[in-house]
Amino acid sequence: MSGIRVLVVDDDFMVARIHSGYVARVPGFEVVGTAHNGADALAAAAEHQPDIVLLDIYLPDMSGLDVLKELHDVDVLVISAARDVPTVREAMRRGAVNYLIKPFTATALAERLQQYADTRRQLTAIGPEARQDDLDRLFGTPSSAAALPKGLSATTCALVADTLRDAGRDLSAAEAAELAGLSRVSARRYLEYLCVAGRAELRPRYGTAGRPEHRYRWLG
Repeated sequence: MSGIRVLVVDDDFMVARIHSGYVARVPGFEVVGTAHNGADALAAAAEHQPDIVLLDIYLPDMSGLDVLKELHDVDVLVISAARDVPTVREAMRRGAVNYLIKPFTATALAERLQQYADTRRQLTAIGPEARQDDLDRLFGTPSSAAALPKGLSATTCALVADTLRDAGRDLSAAEAAELAGLSRVSARRYLEYLCVAGRAELRPRYGTAGRPEHRYRWLG
């Protein structure tokens, strides 16, 4: 991802310059403006339409929390010496995507910016509608895979789930195994687990004779 536009807001001119330099060193990010008080921050956000604002809390004319409340259609990463829990909680409540306590290193800021870029990239890749497992990955929420039965791997479970979902039709264990590059026995174990977890369903197909073929369909 490239061209993520950043507005830097800090009451200290030198600190704002340093933070702008940090941002400029992160690939895919560009500083489109700086501001040193709340009123100018709101005006600059309206003018430059940044993707994300690096917002200080201690500003000379108003609290950064009040600025955060007034910002619309823009993400905010709070950068402040304020470390009291009520301030942090209020910043989260008002929509801050992250919170970085001063002083911090260029590496610390780069990590949060890269995390932000990764989140944007994941959102773009999801498409028009999200599945629950997409959102679990996005928000870092433990999924039911965390409680997999002994002997099953979360990584392989995700592979089988993706294979079944992407097929767009029901699959037999043999078909899923071939598509996922697994043995038939392994694929069947994961397919059965996905059925128990409510993410797939077993659909027997009856032939002319003998036992019905077990086929699996994604429910996600």
